[in-house]
Amino acid sequence: MSSYLARILESKQQEVLRLPPPITLKEALRKPTLTVIAEIKRRSPSKGILNVSLDPALLAQTYVAGGAAAISVLTDEPYFGGTLQDLKEVIEACPGVAVLRKEFIIDLKQLYQTARAGAHAVLLIASALQDRLPEFVREAKNYGLETLVEVHDVHELHLAHIAGAEIIGVNNRNLTTFEVSLETSVALAPHFAPTVIKIAESGIENGSHAGKMRRAGYDAVLVGEALVKAQDPESLLKELVHAH
Repeated sequence: MSSYLARILESKQQEVLRLPPPITLKEALRKPTLTVIAEIKRRSPSKGILNVSLDPALLAQTYVAGGAAAISVLTDEPYFGGTLQDLKEVIEACPGVAVLRKEFIIDLKQLYQTARAGAHAVLLIASALQDRLPEFVREAKNYGLETLVEVHDVHELHLAHIAGAEIIGVNNRNLTTFEVSLETSVALAPHFAPTVIKIAESGIENGSHAGKMRRAGYDAVLVGEALVKAQDPESLLKELVHAH
């Protein structure tokens, strides 16, 4: 090896040692206490506009100040008013924080798009992908993306387990009727594989709700609407984080 190359490689080794560790959603959520994925969404099909003056970057920073372990950004535009630009602004505003792209993923090209935008993780909905779920989990990993696999019942939870999902969320909202019940998460909790990180999604509005999910065995809650509409989202987050 030439002396020039040896010196360059030695210098490069010092640079590598100074690089921060990779940001992972899994590690962000694996804590002794309940963790919170705080979501940014402009509107919803059932409730309409949630926050007319929403600034994604500023709200994300407020979430982090309140103790959010990770941020979820809804990027669907027709129904939720989100954009990929929202996602990029949040990633830039919150260095060192895991950011999840919440989207209706139905094509592998969307995974490439997600990785290119800089997200750390992506939502995969079991009911939307069915038997294709394992392929999407594998392809996401190839792009360096973690996956949060969303389920609604025991059958979909089984699909998530078969796909090798390490982070699974139970959506308490029935996507057919849009009715919400926390009992969906309670009923599914005993059916999880023991090593999986368990997340309860939808319908969590306060510390009492979060505590119920914690007692049911969930590691984290994903909260969007309540935080987006809150007058003081930082205080609400602290209430959620300290629920027991």
